[in-house]
Amino acid sequence: MLKDHYIFSTGRLQRKDNTLYFVDAEGKKKSLPIEQIENLHIFGQVDVNSALLNLLAQYGVCLHFYNYHDYYVGTFYPREKNVSGYTVVQQSVHYLNRQKRLYLARSFLYGGIHHMLRNLRRHKEKTEEIIRAIEKEAAKLEDTAKIPELMGIEGRIRQEYYQAFNVMLKPEFAFEKRTKRPPTDPLNALISFGNSRMYTEILSEMYKTMLDPTISFLHEPSSKRFSLSLDLAEIFKPLLVDTLIASLVNNRVITLKHFDEMEGIVFLNEEGRKKFLAEWEKKLETTVQHRTLKRKVSYRYFIRLECYKLIKHFIGDTLYKPLKAWW
Repeated sequence: MLKDHYIFSTGRLQRKDNTLYFVDAEGKKKSLPIEQIENLHIFGQVDVNSALLNLLAQYGVCLHFYNYHDYYVGTFYPREKNVSGYTVVQQSVHYLNRQKRLYLARSFLYGGIHHMLRNLRRHKEKTEEIIRAIEKEAAKLEDTAKIPELMGIEGRIRQEYYQAFNVMLKPEFAFEKRTKRPPTDPLNALISFGNSRMYTEILSEMYKTMLDPTISFLHEPSSKRFSLSLDLAEIFKPLLVDTLIASLVNNRVITLKHFDEMEGIVFLNEEGRKKFLAEWEKKLETTVQHRTLKRKVSYRYFIRLECYKLIKHFIGDTLYKPLKAWW
């Protein structure tokens, strides 16, 4: 199944009967197999109308928009089909109860830290000091009783973790610090691009479940974002995004020629984006033997399984334990 389709060109998406077309700036029309698409990612200047949105909603296709510098702008999120008032109420209860919220917030961080340390231990001879610093900070999580303090610990851990990128990656991708808005060097541009893909992928998988993506636990809920996606991204960014970046850089799939700079903002050019996204799709479809399900599961499905685990936790079925890669 195609699942994700990416559009970089200028043009318009249009509907004719129950068929989806992309018409480029020169008037060339291309039909898109909407029955095989779960997500459309728009990087170019693309016009849409209400008839098109109705078609996407009919097929449950999420439409994700990014601006010229690859920043995630927003998502057309079709009307939810998998709804459960009881699940949403219980999800809200876990947000409103301080201890329940703290448990989940810590769990997301534990999962993420596990995967950061997993990455660092592959270069243990060069990262031992950073590993010790992260383990020292992580030991403080259990005694921390406020969400802002948890976020402070997370920030310090990630600061230590990003220092190790300079020894884990090719020297031409060395950077001084993490800069998000805007990215000011190629590595920051790669991290930001990958993290936004992670965010939309989690949101897309969450759409297939009964979770409310706006009720979160580590990140404060906001009217302007699907903050539960940010929570789960803590677990998956080091597992998927960071390992992919290391592979792309160290195997020279992506080099400095795949970046452009404009007014101090560094971003992947179109060739770089296409290379990243091709490998991203391969990564998501990579399978691992699941030790509980006793069958192979893709990384993409691991994300949905994490959503199902949260639902079971909310309704009192099974205590939530974050994914910690065992392979």
